[in-house]
Amino acid sequence: MASNWVGRISSFSAGPSFFLSGTSADSFLAELLRELRDDRASYSVKLVCLVSWIHISCVSPPQVLLLSPLCEHPTRLCRSETVGEETAMELMSVFINCPPKSVQFRCHLLLALTSVLVCSGCVNNCSRASQDFLELLLQIAQDTSDLQGDVALRSLRATACDCLRELEACSPGLLSQHLELLGGLRHREASWIHQAYAGLQTLVLRNAVYQLTRETEGGAEHLKALLGGNTPVAWEAEQDSSPANIRDSTVLSSLILGPLGTIPTLQTGPDCKELRSVLSSLLEDSYLLTPLCQAALLHRLTEVVAMLPGVPPVIFRAQLLRLLGTSELCLFHTTLLMKGAFTDSLFSAEDESFLLKRLVLLSQHPLLSTPEKLFYMDCILHFPENRPIGFGDETLPVLLTPALASALAPTVFDDSDAMLARLNLLSLVYLEEEEEEEEQVEWGGEEGRGVAYLYEHLASLLRIVDNGGSRETAVTFFRSAFLFLFHFHHVERFSDGLTGQLGGLYLRHTHLAPHLINLADRTQEKLPHSGWAVGLLKALQGVITGAPLPEIPSPDLHRHLKVLARVAEEGEIPQQSTLRFLSSIVTASCTPPGVSGAWRLGNGLLGVCRHLLVHPSLDSLLLPLADVLLHIARRYGDTDIQDHARLYYTLLTTLSREKLAGVLAQGRNEGGGQVKLRTLSSIMAEGEGLTNAITIHQAEEAVLELIQSQPEETPTEGKLKREEMESAPPEAASTLEAYRGQFDAPGFAANVTLNYRLTHLGAGDPRFHQIFSICLHFSLTDDHYEDLSNVSVPCLFRDRPPPRVTLTLKPRRPRPTALHASAVFTAQDGLTWFTPLPDVRVAFQQVFRAPPTPPDWGPVRIRSLFEGLWDRITRESEEEEGAASDCSTSLFCCQLTPAALVAVVTRHFLPFLVSDPSDEELRVFLFLPPRSHLLLKIRSEEDAAHFSIATDTWSLLTHMNSHLLDITSSQENTQL
Repeated sequence: MASNWVGRISSFSAGPSFFLSGTSADSFLAELLRELRDDRASYSVKLVCLVSWIHISCVSPPQVLLLSPLCEHPTRLCRSETVGEETAMELMSVFINCPPKSVQFRCHLLLALTSVLVCSGCVNNCSRASQDFLELLLQIAQDTSDLQGDVALRSLRATACDCLRELEACSPGLLSQHLELLGGLRHREASWIHQAYAGLQTLVLRNAVYQLTRETEGGAEHLKALLGGNTPVAWEAEQDSSPANIRDSTVLSSLILGPLGTIPTLQTGPDCKELRSVLSSLLEDSYLLTPLCQAALLHRLTEVVAMLPGVPPVIFRAQLLRLLGTSELCLFHTTLLMKGAFTDSLFSAEDESFLLKRLVLLSQHPLLSTPEKLFYMDCILHFPENRPIGFGDETLPVLLTPALASALAPTVFDDSDAMLARLNLLSLVYLEEEEEEEEQVEWGGEEGRGVAYLYEHLASLLRIVDNGGSRETAVTFFRSAFLFLFHFHHVERFSDGLTGQLGGLYLRHTHLAPHLINLADRTQEKLPHSGWAVGLLKALQGVITGAPLPEIPSPDLHRHLKVLARVAEEGEIPQQSTLRFLSSIVTASCTPPGVSGAWRLGNGLLGVCRHLLVHPSLDSLLLPLADVLLHIARRYGDTDIQDHARLYYTLLTTLSREKLAGVLAQGRNEGGGQVKLRTLSSIMAEGEGLTNAITIHQAEEAVLELIQSQPEETPTEGKLKREEMESAPPEAASTLEAYRGQFDAPGFAANVTLNYRLTHLGAGDPRFHQIFSICLHFSLTDDHYEDLSNVSVPCLFRDRPPPRVTLTLKPRRPRPTALHASAVFTAQDGLTWFTPLPDVRVAFQQVFRAPPTPPDWGPVRIRSLFEGLWDRITRESEEEEGAASDCSTSLFCCQLTPAALVAVVTRHFLPFLVSDPSDEELRVFLFLPPRSHLLLKIRSEEDAAHFSIATDTWSLLTHMNSHLLDITSSQENTQL
């Protein structure tokens, strides 16, 4: 038994969706619960199945657990609140019947119960199962019998506390009526479980106070009632402050992390002895907790005091001595949060100075890891001052002087991330100092020496890159250069010096061209009013055009052309030297071997020419540019490059400047002529437009959806005439044999046709109001059906009726399923787009078909077929009971009046009805391709409506039962 479950649950955990495609979630869940209830399986076997899935790889041989699907994937198995509640009741029954000595098994049962109730929504909706489970957890938490017995039993109480904390965290205010009980349990507990009680009480106290702040009449009396109350578990219908009503983003997050003044408050007055007593007791016990638990407790208590103006923050004063000197990162972070919440109400100026000095010290401590150092430096940038004078993402504290911050000066030996963080921090320090003393234009003070040091550090990095540094070093250097320029681009002697050094660096290492172009782009983007990026590009143009052409290797020449194309985008930079460089390349009599006919080189030349065609100074460049293009068009060794050059030459010599700029503006204009612009731009240099045109673009949101259309009514005139022509009904046996003989033909009645309408989803993007050449692609989520072929739709216009889409499914097994859908289409701008569609759900009833009888069979013969098939299924199910048989019978009962029963049949089964609607016993004949049948005899009894079911595929009974439950439940609700 255990080995069988090992394989099954291993498959489920490896791929839940794929596993459930071969079975239903309800049946798999039922098997799991049945196995857990099975008394024949020893608890040692079940314990093997209750090791956490995370540790499976560490257990030899591999052991799988029965509860792991419920702990890890509760939403896949309990897909509704009803299923979740039923599952929880079953698990609680297993827990109650489990012997006390099976502690580990019971602990995992509690965890599984918590996962099921929380994820299925039973806790928020106050279901009966969640009430019973809460009572069970509180009973376990109060059971101290393990103090005199087995110590291992304490783990059950610890697990119960963890489950209670999870329930309270997911449904704040759930345990607010049990604060006194939780406080008493914490006081009485002397073992390691004391920590769990303390954390639970703190969370409940925080949520209870927050809940009172949300009530208009909340005050000191309500708080005293909560602190002294211990009511039974019950959700009163008239209670305004139910847990479900306060589930918002604020209560589930930290209150003291937001802006000052946004914390809700509760006015309790100066006299709140009960609350102070609870807070003092919790703070005294905090010494006994682990650092992480201490941090969580102090964080929650800080939120409580912040919400209660009547409780002074000095209640934390006794904790500050150890918190200010702690080496635990989590406790130090909590101290900063506390400072941000209370400022000078709790922290003196000396405390503030000491905290800042500690941050500076820890940011450079050699024994700390880089992530820890980065954390402390980030704390400096967001330091909560007692009296802040400014707000922003990164505002330095006033006490961080250049002398204090000099300890964080970056060095080339620092880690890359730490170096950048230090450089950014020091830049902010010296920038702020410069703003305060603007009269020191020459930077003669200490801050001037600081900026000079940063520039020297940048020069040191440049020398390392120049001497063959790694790619990581190069990236770090350019990021450092950007940071330096971002803060000090206005200091000309440093920014100009950096420009000159970068030009020399590029000439020696042309592979850095992408980094230099990116530096210029980002600097221009972040500093639009600065001319440094233009100056850098102009310097690069000078070093490139001044180099002797015969000495330039082929790879360097390609990179030079890339840089020159970027330089040509700047209208402020004269381009005469660039044109002379291009002319020397195309007219040189001695071109390097292998370059003359290279397509890549020609493409680079055309890329520069194309940018020159739209340059503001085109009039002065007209003749030399035309000479370059004409020379390429006539004498270049690559036909494709010649054709492009000829096009450019034609455009240059025949179009005005305005028209030329319009033709080359790739997609900048929006309007009716965009298709032509896109077509012309598709043949531009470097394949920019062509690449854009042939790329399939991803739509940001879903554009289309498929909506099921109503099936057309099947005419019944022919059937009525055939019924009039039939005289005596034929024998049922011969009719059945004739009917079954049809299925010998391959592919007979094997398909299911579904009709949909393709429509736009929502308001949508105006670009997609008219789309063309739509190709719909469908992929299966299980193996119940054969693969679907693509469906083509010519066009879809928002202002026209949606086109019909017909899906032809070929079932392997008639089951409900879902299809993943996507579409590729062409928009008005000529671009091709891809968009996912919402999944297409195929319900079980959509597979229903009338039996595929011959065309000349009338209703009388179909009724004879029904009787023959019913008798055969019934006989085979009785004869082969206990053996492997697909035939089976079942009975479904429900509370429906005779009129309601007729309404259900008329609404859902009328096309498949083979008896007269006025008969006492109604008969429904369903065919499910490829060759399954469901036969129903429906009648109204004194106590209930009976649906007798016979099928030749027993696995369909589960789905049929669910379908009948849905349609009869809706009818019962209508009756009510």
